[in-house]
Amino acid sequence: MMNQVKDIMNQLAELGSEQTLKTFRNHGGVEPMYGVKIGDMKPILKKHKNNHQLALELYKTGNSDVMYLAGLMSNPSLLTPEVLDEWVERAPWHMISEYTVAWNAAESPYGFEMARKWIESDKELIAGAGWSALGCLMALTPDERIDKEEVDQLLDRVENQIPDAPNRVRYVMNGFIIAVGSYYKPSAEKALEIANRVGKVSVNVGNTACKVPYAPDYIRKVWDTGRLGAKRKEVRC
Repeated sequence: MMNQVKDIMNQLAELGSEQTLKTFRNHGGVEPMYGVKIGDMKPILKKHKNNHQLALELYKTGNSDVMYLAGLMSNPSLLTPEVLDEWVERAPWHMISEYTVAWNAAESPYGFEMARKWIESDKELIAGAGWSALGCLMALTPDERIDKEEVDQLLDRVENQIPDAPNRVRYVMNGFIIAVGSYYKPSAEKALEIANRVGKVSVNVGNTACKVPYAPDYIRKVWDTGRLGAKRKEVRC
């Protein structure tokens, strides 16, 4: 197993570029990392897809590129709450916490359980992972398996807390409003109402050209194209 880990790390090191490293750093990326484009990981992923034990070992390396690959390689159905907690604690920056960890949590059998726990954290990356996972769960979970009362309470909480929330938590809270308005029909109208009241969300996105989605416009576009409530089979990509 360790030979496989070393081999994959060597392959990723060769695929890394200074330009991609610079991009990641501008987004807040934390070393160590090689600077590998996601698309360039796909041949390695294809060879090892669903090799869950290997994914667990790769995530432990602490290298951002390797951790991201691990999150694509894993089998979320085999993840436990203990491993998910370990993953979120180890996440070095938001690309791993809000995407790799949140995606895997949402696709695991413990999505709501982990998200509810993480959003209570006073650590920005962990709380961000929780809100991101909740948004993913709106996209994945059939409406009849979602508690409308809980979603409505979460929307109210976002409206109340988003002005004073930590930087990246504001970003994913805004994403949660969009997810409810786009994927969860029973609370979509409420999500749009809150999106209008919250308005433009200010987030420091580093030295990048990234923009925070304006939730009302995003939700209306989904509605206008007839995609409201169209669920996804997976969120990892």
